[in-house]
Amino acid sequence: MDDPLHPPIPPISARDEPRFGSAERKRTLAGAFAGQGADYDRLRPGYPDAVLDAMLAPLAGSAPTLRAIDLGAGTGKLSSALAERGLEVTAVDTSAAMLEVARARGRTIAAGSLSTHLARAEETGLPGSSAELVTVAQAWHWFDAEEASAEVARLLASEGVLALVWNMLDVTIPWVHRLSRIMHAGDIHREDFAPTVGPELELTDRRAITWEDPMPTQDVIDLARTRSYVITAPEERRQKVLANLDWYLHDHLGHARGARVGVPYRTDLFLYRVAAR
Repeated sequence: MDDPLHPPIPPISARDEPRFGSAERKRTLAGAFAGQGADYDRLRPGYPDAVLDAMLAPLAGSAPTLRAIDLGAGTGKLSSALAERGLEVTAVDTSAAMLEVARARGRTIAAGSLSTHLARAEETGLPGSSAELVTVAQAWHWFDAEEASAEVARLLASEGVLALVWNMLDVTIPWVHRLSRIMHAGDIHREDFAPTVGPELELTDRRAITWEDPMPTQDVIDLARTRSYVITAPEERRQKVLANLDWYLHDHLGHARGARVGVPYRTDLFLYRVAAR
């Protein structure tokens, strides 16, 4: 029998996709990341090898050197991971501050190459058919799906692949579910979530990969500072969220201050090709 005081944890969010209330609210939240480059890069997780393997597998043998365009690249976490595998990567974003972090990452890469380009995902200005792989990590929901789909179809070379990827806290684990609620993590998808894309694109594969990112407890608290809800909240509300996280991790869960905690994640990957006409 269910305990009414401790209801069962839902397996995943009921959201079809992130909701913003209005186009103006969406623009406000999207713009909130502009000055968060250093914290975002330090605290947000990268992408496990299994995700990179899956997005590159359909392109095996398609070109001597693969070209990739990473839309909404932010600080270039995915861009640099692809470049380290030998790809020629162009990181595209609307935030000059974020791209400056990406450029710094690119200077340490020995295998492939990483360049940056300041532009909207919906209208990049890059040449058509100029990439075997287009990627979007943590950002597709910030774009106009119809316009971005048309731009992706224009950018992809023949038999090219679009990879949409999201890292999400694994809320099937009860303590992580509560963590996400305190943190106001709004990027948790329902189990059968499918991104909205235009008719130019057809889904060819999808994967869900679970893994852990070990972090000191203070970094878990600071992770909330990279969430759009917290960035845009009044100072009093922001400090309340951070204090609640401190209590939850150290008092309620009993972690020692500075202890490393394995934060469970689930990464959703969706692969597309341009639909046959």
